[in-house]
Amino acid sequence: MASTTTDEQKQDAHGKSRMLHPVAMMLLIMLVAVGLTYVLDSGEFQRQAKLVVPGTYQLIAKERDLAALVAAHPPASSIERAYPASLFSAMSAIPAGLAKSAPLVFMIMFIGGMFGVLRKSGALDAGIDRLLVRTGGNVYLLTPVLMLAIAAGSTFLGLISEYLVIIPMMLILAQRLGLGPLYATGLVAIAAKIGYLASVTNPLALVIAQPIVQVPLLSGAGLRMAVFVLFLAIGIAYLLLYVKRTGYSVPTGLDLQGRLLLSHRFVLFVVGASVVVLVIGTSVWKWGDIQLGAFYIFEGIIIAIAAGMSVRTACDAFVEGMKGMMLAGLLIGLAKAIEIVLHDSLVLDTVIYHLAAIVEGRSKIFAAQGMILVQMLLDVLIPSTSGKAAISMPILGPIGHISGVSGQSVVLAFLFGNGLTNMVTPTSGMLLAYLATGKVGYGAWLRFIFPLFAILTLLSMAVMAFAVYTGY
Repeated sequence: MASTTTDEQKQDAHGKSRMLHPVAMMLLIMLVAVGLTYVLDSGEFQRQAKLVVPGTYQLIAKERDLAALVAAHPPASSIERAYPASLFSAMSAIPAGLAKSAPLVFMIMFIGGMFGVLRKSGALDAGIDRLLVRTGGNVYLLTPVLMLAIAAGSTFLGLISEYLVIIPMMLILAQRLGLGPLYATGLVAIAAKIGYLASVTNPLALVIAQPIVQVPLLSGAGLRMAVFVLFLAIGIAYLLLYVKRTGYSVPTGLDLQGRLLLSHRFVLFVVGASVVVLVIGTSVWKWGDIQLGAFYIFEGIIIAIAAGMSVRTACDAFVEGMKGMMLAGLLIGLAKAIEIVLHDSLVLDTVIYHLAAIVEGRSKIFAAQGMILVQMLLDVLIPSTSGKAAISMPILGPIGHISGVSGQSVVLAFLFGNGLTNMVTPTSGMLLAYLATGKVGYGAWLRFIFPLFAILTLLSMAVMAFAVYTGY
């Protein structure tokens, strides 16, 4: 049976992990963000609603007194004068970030609660055991099928945070197969991130980005579909190569005689039906985080009834499951807090202004490829897809038009940059939530994913050149 080592498993002589805790990592990044508010100039674009107006950037006079770093009541930045962040304002950004992310944070915790009830029912473990028996524990069959299903939900429906509930299931599957948590997390994260990168009909990305550059909504899906197929095939092959290198062998001792109890069948039917409702809810009824949170509470109740649990047992399992998602929710709030620190000191518009100047006036292929890099750099500061689209697309769209890059190609550059960096950036609360749920350290993840990230980045540049050359 293969064994793997994650960063959490690397311990010192006292049995303590030598790797930086993800919360400590986010706090260090926040300190870097505070430093940037002193180094970078402040400026602001005029806005119509949330969209910036091209050509309206204005530099704002800024106080740079280091004494402000320890100010207990720092003044707020305005169009007349900007102020860097203080340590107090940075700490204040943490509860503010959690408050702004509250619907998503609680939805994630309710996912954990529902999973706690599901795990307590015993149906999940029994179902996975039956799946392994039916497939003979063939990881080379299971991996492509599961990754295709996950990636399809991401690229066609925009599912991403919803997949946090899949990771604990994959951890059980990986344990049965004798594989480590890196395999389980990679299976979900690679598939979901590639699906988002291609965004064939992803409404969360396209509904915002395409209208800004005045191209028909959901148009241009043909090339994005080709990208989806190619990149997903590479992602699947990459993960299977990792499996092969671990010395994987088909596990022995599977319970070939085990049968699903009637209560297990009821519970698994509820789970299967909930997937259908989830797809309809997100794509047709346009459910947001609040509606999804309510749905997971309801699903937990139905699972408990189907499993014949007592009220106390079900409630204890739900609360215990919520505890398991607390770190993931906190990391998402911390990521939002970093964005708040930069936003309140009015430096985000300065970043997009100077990055856009890099690609302005270049040849169309260089400009298009440069837009990918611009979006990748922006993704470190603004992990939110919608937030990044609102600030970058109104600027890059006209630059692309002047350079001969179509609006459709500008959208493609946005999708590539957004998807690629979200595989590796430590400022992505969702990525860190995936890793926390999967019990994988950031350092171990970076070493594992970086070769794939590099391959997909080079391929994205090539696809971008092809798109511009063919007039996409």
